Amino acid sequence: MTAEQSASEDTMAQFVSVVLAETETIWGEVFAKNGMQYQPPKLVLFRNQVQSGCGNAGAESGPFYCPADQKLYIDLSFYEELKNRFNASGDFAMAYVIAHEVGHHIQYLLGTSEKMQRLRERLGEKEYNKYSVKLELQADYYAGVWAHYADKQNHIVEPGDIEEALNAASAVGDDNIQKQTRGTIVPDAFTHGTSEQRRTWFYNGYNFGDLDHGNTFEAEL
Repeated sequence: MTAEQSASEDTMAQFVSVVLAETETIWGEVFAKNGMQYQPPKLVLFRNQVQSGCGNAGAESGPFYCPADQKLYIDLSFYEELKNRFNASGDFAMAYVIAHEVGHHIQYLLGTSEKMQRLRERLGEKEYNKYSVKLELQADYYAGVWAHYADKQNHIVEPGDIEEALNAASAVGDDNIQKQTRGTIVPDAFTHGTSEQRRTWFYNGYNFGDLDHGNTFEAEL
């Protein structure tokens, strides 16, 4: 690793820690408003490969949350991939990605992840994928809730920031990724939702700023 790469990763690690600390503050307040206590996830930064409670993972996995150990795993090279592969640059775009993974932790705390595990055990892949899409879109909604309060409390959202986040949400939509990797779109293989769906649910969370409007499982997609 070059000195430049090392400095870049140090900057990235610091940025991730700051965003994660902000999510802890915001979700602590949201949970308190709803009569609950928030338990934040632990952060694991890695490069190349990592062993998690959900198994081995490499850089190609991107950032992920593992409900088995309640840890958030961030590959330090992902920011560059987001910028270079998905053309979704900007700090707020990366903050959205972190907030999305924290959204999966929210689902764990609220019992949604456990319900999904039970569904996985009794459904076929095609049917389960439909629920997986709804799970991911709900995490996008929760990322939007974070953005709502981050802006309201700290006025951190600058002109263009929401567009950065929406651009990142669009970039990692199943249809966009399939078009890049396969050259064709296969809706039955979707697991995260289309670009438009991801943009919509993030923006819903940003507009409503609550837990009440994020039930993607009952929404018509």
